[in-house]
Amino acid sequence: MKNILEAKSLNKVFRVNKNQNHVLKDVSLQIKQGEFVAVMGPSGSGKSTLLYNISGMDRMTGGSVLFNQQKLEALSEDELSRLRLRKMGFIFQQIHLLKNLTIIDNIIASAYLAKERSRKEINRKAMELMEKTGIAELAKNDITQASGGQLQRAAICRALINEPDIIYGDEPTGALNSKSANEIMDILADINQSGTTILLVTHDVKVASKTERVLFMLDGEVAGEYRLGKYVKEKSDDKGREEELSQWLLKMGF
Repeated sequence: MKNILEAKSLNKVFRVNKNQNHVLKDVSLQIKQGEFVAVMGPSGSGKSTLLYNISGMDRMTGGSVLFNQQKLEALSEDELSRLRLRKMGFIFQQIHLLKNLTIIDNIIASAYLAKERSRKEINRKAMELMEKTGIAELAKNDITQASGGQLQRAAICRALINEPDIIYGDEPTGALNSKSANEIMDILADINQSGTTILLVTHDVKVASKTERVLFMLDGEVAGEYRLGKYVKEKSDDKGREEELSQWLLKMGF
């Protein structure tokens, strides 16, 4: 299977006055099309910085990122914006839905901006996604009329509305209770089973245990990786996967 994403010798340095903070240090990685990958590590290890740099949300200091054969460092800001809009989906811990829009309007806004399909088709796709994630009845609700778990489902629909090649998640379950977090991970597992590549940052072993490969970051470097294999909701041993990953993380000092 081909690589959808490849980072080579990726560096990120933040400069404050005369001080330099080397957050990413020669990070190289490959993500294959259709993979479900988690990035773990202690606070300050560079997890979120890595995600922002490989998605083009932030500019790397050095190195190269190849996404679908396009070098991100060679693209202008407008080109990066168009790429993110059409080919990438994003799910964050803070959901960032617009308060003046209904839930369905939040979901369809980026598809209207992309201008690649008719409004009728966009609306049909939005309702299809809301049906799949169990929030169709909330379509016309304000965002104040939904729970945190329901809003994160709306954020997943928003991330999927333009049928992206990859979804990036930065602690997408971090603000949810354990029941809602488990439901969100089951939805993401189903999305991955349909062929969408997912890369997420998490500190939660339960979340990471439902991915197929875990990268561990320490002091700005990828210090190791562990392969769990594909997660299948009906067949996988959740507790066994969690214990297996926990044992490896202990060996990594986490």
